Amino acid sequence: MAIRRYQVAGMSCQHCVNAVQGEVGQLAGVTAVDVDLSQGAVTVTGEGLDDAAIREAIDEAGYEVVG
Repeated sequence: MAIRRYQVAGMSCQHCVNAVQGEVGQLAGVTAVDVDLSQGAVTVTGEGLDDAAIREAIDEAGYEVVG
């Protein structure tokens, strides 16, 4: 099981959580997406995770990976 953590700018509400979880959760191999608004963090758990695809999905949701 792989775990990746991303710092994401611009998330502030439940809509943000739903948007990011919806986009990232569709990706192959993803089993869980945890969004921590207070820390501006997204943690993705799964097998064979594609870093570029995760970053693109966060972008598609309308937010920017900053770290």
